[in-house]
Amino acid sequence: MSEDRFIELETRLAHQDQLLHELNEVVTSQQARMMDLEQLCKALLERVRSLGDGVTTGGPDDERPPHF
Repeated sequence: MSEDRFIELETRLAHQDQLLHELNEVVTSQQARMMDLEQLCKALLERVRSLGDGVTTGGPDDERPPHF
């Protein structure tokens, strides 16, 4: 192989290493974001459930008249 071929292969390898590093950072960032969103969803679900526990069904006496 010629020296030019080796230089081309080394250049490609360097670019691939850089791309792999960047993709790893993106995946790591997305994983952290997904974990944050999962915690948020769990907290919201607990809050909605707790609000649902305190809801009472009102009778017709509790309804507002149509003109309000």
